[in-house]
Amino acid sequence: MKQRTTRGGLRLSEIGLGTAQFGNLYRETTDAEAAGAVEEAWARGIRYFDTAPHYGLGLSERRLGEALRKHPRDEYVLSTKVGRLLEPNPGGEHHRDDDIFEVNAATRRRWDFSADGVRRSIDDSLERLGLDRIDIVYLHDPDDHGQQAIDEAIPALVKLRDEGVIGAVGAGMNQSALPTEFVRRTDIDLIMLAGRYTLLDQGAAADLLPAALERGVGIVLAGVYNSGLLATEHPQPGATFDYTEAPASLIERANAIAAVTERHGVTLPQAAIAFVLRHPAVVSVPIGARTARQVASNVERYDAPVPEDLWQDLTDEGLLPPDETTPQN
Repeated sequence: MKQRTTRGGLRLSEIGLGTAQFGNLYRETTDAEAAGAVEEAWARGIRYFDTAPHYGLGLSERRLGEALRKHPRDEYVLSTKVGRLLEPNPGGEHHRDDDIFEVNAATRRRWDFSADGVRRSIDDSLERLGLDRIDIVYLHDPDDHGQQAIDEAIPALVKLRDEGVIGAVGAGMNQSALPTEFVRRTDIDLIMLAGRYTLLDQGAAADLLPAALERGVGIVLAGVYNSGLLATEHPQPGATFDYTEAPASLIERANAIAAVTERHGVTLPQAAIAFVLRHPAVVSVPIGARTARQVASNVERYDAPVPEDLWQDLTDEGLLPPDETTPQN
């Protein structure tokens, strides 16, 4: 698998493995499924793995760390996130987590983007992962904590990066406005952008992507399927967009795009991956998977050849803006 290099010298495989599902996202994942997904990813050339304390109240970090410990540490890139500290929740072991993960609530999350919170979160993550270092640390959803992120969290991460404790500083969000501010005002290395630059939504092309190119900041493009709508060849009613039921107009648009891709022998999910990798700011596309079979399917979609004239046809039919048609890599 091809790799792309960040300005700090980290080499990320073009496809990464997102591990929210290792934290029992929506339903239970077994230890064997998680381990099998990592092994399949490794066999397929994936060398970038992303997790977070938020995912299953630390379960994803524990499972990913255990699966990666059998592989040479210098051969892969690992990222996790800060901003949600995990604390004991007495009595919670008899209740389900009140978020979207099927785990018990013996632990609870507390927002904390302070410098001390950042350092504590990293220490806790290292313990759960059982690994000796973290390559990339992202601020996780700092949407309502932007000023504290700029004043405290990012400077704390930059200091740790400059001391060699971590490899790169990032922020992960589902919007492009605040990440653009981070890019312009701070010494950040990477933005993990979810859902705002896809076949259906190119909002970040107006602000974040140009700023990232100007400042040499890499974009890790998550949510390439917009949480589900672009994950199937022919989206049906009830498909999700940004984790809620997609409106009929978006389902219709997705199927219109699919009709064009099929004329070129390309499926909608294949086109979804190929489209975002055309942009020169994008350094990796992590895709979530629960099982080895799902990992294999995602890599096969990535490997599928996509003819260049597909993008022009999508533009000619009004399904992509003209600025997104020109080859960009």
